[in-house]
Amino acid sequence: MNAFRQHFTFEFLTGIRNKNLLMLNYLFPLGFYLMMGFIMAEINPMFKEVLVPAMTAFTVLAATLLGVPDPLVNAREKGIYRSYKINGVPRFSILIIPILTTMLHLTIMTAIIITTAPLLFNAPIPTNWFSFFVVFMALAFASSGLSVLIGVISASSRITVLLSQAVFLPSMLIGGLMFPYSMLPATAQKVSLLLPATHAMNAFNGLAMGFGADFNAWLSVWVLFLGGLVALGLAIYLFRWNSQKDNHRGRSMLAILALAPYLIGVFTI
Repeated sequence: MNAFRQHFTFEFLTGIRNKNLLMLNYLFPLGFYLMMGFIMAEINPMFKEVLVPAMTAFTVLAATLLGVPDPLVNAREKGIYRSYKINGVPRFSILIIPILTTMLHLTIMTAIIITTAPLLFNAPIPTNWFSFFVVFMALAFASSGLSVLIGVISASSRITVLLSQAVFLPSMLIGGLMFPYSMLPATAQKVSLLLPATHAMNAFNGLAMGFGADFNAWLSVWVLFLGGLVALGLAIYLFRWNSQKDNHRGRSMLAILALAPYLIGVFTI
């Protein structure tokens, strides 16, 4: 337990001291939040209504998808995991600690957004704090699980960027952050249901903000939690201690199973 605590503390401080992680955990989300608050809210005053949930979701996606996978790949390529294996560090700890530390950073950043949004932009705050916390944790867990899975299956940092952007960019465009789900064409709506951001925004609006959900809000919460659980389980199963590529490509195809909870949502909604 002491080793776990030391590892957790080290990873948390790394998220502040490391310039890249500091940028993705705090500076990039904060800068984007201020830009959207001052500019987007002037262009579209209705955006203020969803500023808090949209920027919370953006913060989660940026910190997890863009910040978590690459350090996992770099540590494996540098042989750090081999030393962990020799010293008896379980693969579960290696993967769960980045998730926990990132979620702590996200909690701090979300608190900043919630505190400043009403003061700076006259944006509404959640009407149901418990539901907001539940949805936030569900999104953070789903995105973190998907992020560690990307880090595990990626053969290089270049592949990591491609896979992360394959989720991050569609989330920005059709995930409900910029445009409401109801405004999307029917085909785009179906595709968007494969994204954690869509379910998070639906649940935020329906359960926490009091705006009304486009579809079953609690179903979205369960899809997020189940998606995070499946992705984390796959990441643990596919985890490699070194960069040897024997049978790696074939086994990595199992990662597509991480979409299963979201596919259930597509056919259920």
